[in-house]
Amino acid sequence: MADLKALAERGERLTNEHDLGGLLEMYSDTATVEAPGGMRSRGEPEVRRFIEGWLKAFPDFRVRTLNRIISGDTVVEEVAVSGTHNGIFATPMGDIPPTGRRFELAGVGIHVFEGEKINRQRFSFDRMELMEQLGLIPTPTAAGASSQR
Repeated sequence: MADLKALAERGERLTNEHDLGGLLEMYSDTATVEAPGGMRSRGEPEVRRFIEGWLKAFPDFRVRTLNRIISGDTVVEEVAVSGTHNGIFATPMGDIPPTGRRFELAGVGIHVFEGEKINRQRFSFDRMELMEQLGLIPTPTAAGASSQR
């Protein structure tokens, strides 16, 4: 059986090093990756576009694992992710031009392995909070302040 703890640690390291080639080697040929906002990728070309999209939009993108649970072929990680929006962020709703704003979010990643390869991956995070931190929508305090005028 694969050492899922070592594989998960490797994935975190490769992400923080922005090693796209190394990351792609971790996925099966038919892997599926999902994230909030309708982001769904299947197979190497789409998974590549998904990962590249985040790394290009946030050139200083970092992930830090806060908690990790391993059960059978599944790794569940509570993470803190951060980055500065200095590149175009390709989303299913269209490209978002750089805002120059920094974000930091909590999230969860669920990674289902087939042997030593990721076969399914699902990320969950507060998409509204990301948009607020990037300055794309008003924050609740800003929205509340403007309605009191």
